[in-house]
Amino acid sequence: MYLSLMVKKNDFGGLAPELLLKIHNLMVKSRVLEERLIKIYRAGESYFWIGGPGEESWGVCLGLLAHKGKGLSYDFLHLHYRCTPTLVAMGMPMIDSIRLMMNRKTDPSTGGRNFSGHYCIPDWNVAPVTSPIEVQYSIGLGTAHAQKRAGHRSLTIVTGGDAGTAEGDFASCLIWASRRGQELPMLITVQNNKWGISTKWEGQHGEEHVADRAKAFGIRSRVINGNDPIETYLALQEEMEYIRQTGKPSFIESKVSRLYGHSSASGANADANEVDPVKDFEEKLLKVGLLKAEQVKIIWSGYEEEGIKAQEQARSEAQPQSDSIWENVFVGSENADWRKF
Repeated sequence: MYLSLMVKKNDFGGLAPELLLKIHNLMVKSRVLEERLIKIYRAGESYFWIGGPGEESWGVCLGLLAHKGKGLSYDFLHLHYRCTPTLVAMGMPMIDSIRLMMNRKTDPSTGGRNFSGHYCIPDWNVAPVTSPIEVQYSIGLGTAHAQKRAGHRSLTIVTGGDAGTAEGDFASCLIWASRRGQELPMLITVQNNKWGISTKWEGQHGEEHVADRAKAFGIRSRVINGNDPIETYLALQEEMEYIRQTGKPSFIESKVSRLYGHSSASGANADANEVDPVKDFEEKLLKVGLLKAEQVKIIWSGYEEEGIKAQEQARSEAQPQSDSIWENVFVGSENADWRKF
């Protein structure tokens, strides 16, 4: 009772203590995993890293609220390459991300043939993450159309970065999702970390907020502090329910951090000037007594140990060979003899 009163007093949005602890736990798991991936790259056991440190608050809440499953009655997710926190919250084990990072044949997303963060999980309606930026905004229109025809309360979720909104796919998404009388059940989101690789936000945008662009199409929109898991969870919950009830699109611009730069191409070095959503949330939970310092150490060390073991296991697993290069390219291709072509 005392803890519940303290949580309410400290403005946790009415979220249950159990949910707050779950969000924190998954945020830590995602951060430890991302830092493990960076260590794998620096050890020379991978070729490239790109990920979402600084987007844990946003990504975890999105993963918890998505209606997970396969088929049109469940949500479809068209994500970008900073989506590891979302998939961790949906239940992805660390080793699956590490297998992808280390290009192992056992990688369930790509068979070890793509970059880190390029996930694909058909059983959860997670469409393949692509390297060309922002094409997911136009691809997502297809699943949203199918969901609309099927008449379900499911929705299509699309995520991307602020710099990529300069692409035509983003504009096309706003146009096709908002046609009067033919609106699509889409949650269109932009995670604004204020950077486009090495280009600052201020040099590329004339609008005050990316979300302002949705207003021109009559799309309901809002800007949130994506580093605050309470604000993020409540906003996502509200917008997703709006879409399920109306069948119309909604737009969220989430202000987030970029804690390790753009990718390994820019060094993957920590930026002390950015807000750390994991540490900030952890401190709030410690302050009200929902967490103890000893518990925090156990959570962090437990996931660190899990990451090390997963890396050791992946290290012993095979890489894909040339004879399997055409597998999973076309339907039925696993049974075709491509050597005769």
